Amino acid sequence: MHRETESEFGFELRTCRWAEREWPPGAETEAKTETDGDDTIVVARQLGTKRRRWDTIVLECDPDALRRRANFGPDRLDGDLLHVVRNAPAEWTYYRDALPHPGYPWRYVREAIHRADDRGILETRKNGNRIEIRRRWDYPDWLERIVAIENKPDLDASAARALGSQLEYDVAVGLADEVWVATRKTGERVEPALLEDLPIEAGILALDPAALTADVEWYPRSLAVSESGTRILERPDGGPRDGSAARFEYVDPGTKATKRLAIAERAYERGWRSFVDTMRSDCRYFELRARDPRQALPYCAAKGRCQTAAECAGSCAAFEPEPPTWRTRGWPIEGGPGQRSQRVLEERRRRRRPGL
Repeated sequence: MHRETESEFGFELRTCRWAEREWPPGAETEAKTETDGDDTIVVARQLGTKRRRWDTIVLECDPDALRRRANFGPDRLDGDLLHVVRNAPAEWTYYRDALPHPGYPWRYVREAIHRADDRGILETRKNGNRIEIRRRWDYPDWLERIVAIENKPDLDASAARALGSQLEYDVAVGLADEVWVATRKTGERVEPALLEDLPIEAGILALDPAALTADVEWYPRSLAVSESGTRILERPDGGPRDGSAARFEYVDPGTKATKRLAIAERAYERGWRSFVDTMRSDCRYFELRARDPRQALPYCAAKGRCQTAAECAGSCAAFEPEPPTWRTRGWPIEGGPGQRSQRVLEERRRRRRPGL
């Protein structure tokens, strides 16, 4: 077993790379290379809502619309910006006449208009005391499906119980089109994950993180993303004989559609290689080590292994800044090895967003 995939964090990064190369699962395709890879998917990690965060997210996109999305830049569009650019008119119009009422004060809309203008994704002009707006481009309908994957390399009974309630929440809300569980392949005749009490709507994927191959052990059901969902708020906790009902609330389709697009925008901005943004790449012991031509995993020379994102922080006892001599040449424009690592990963993130 490769040491860099022993932790759930390392397994998660390998799952992301596998999805980037091989999605959709079960398809009879050869491993994709840098030049012929599928540019209709975007893979991200650790995203979701305030109540639920997924380990891995795969966005299935319309290829032409995904390329047009690049007109709006690599940064995400938050809810306020989406409200403006999606409703901006083709001709100059007073913004209050052009935009539907947002449900909150108009001053926040004006702030979003100025931010959009600063980013160059909206045209504005003053007509007396009025702000008029005109769109630069139509905001494309680029998102087709959201697939959520939970990564559990070692799915024992206790982990399955905790994961089961999370998957039940996903199925009830129906925010993602599909939910999967990715677990480490054991090679047994029946993978242990099939014997656990998981919702039948969730798919099960047995992944070999070293070889980067996967077998579909159970195909998921498509969830009703265009219908109202049910958000479970509280479950009975009085023991196995507790027959009381759970508390829940309905989530209307409009709210779900808005939330799905917000998640997609965040995924478009971050990608899954953004792990370096929260790690101390300026530490002298931080390295990137290649597992294949298109994946570099973080490696800590002090620990002698792939460190987790939580471990790699300024509070780490082994943290030591890069020596100034490492950064002398080209400093501060090019920086030291840490900044080069960030640039390498950012370049690879950018290549997964066609048209930028």
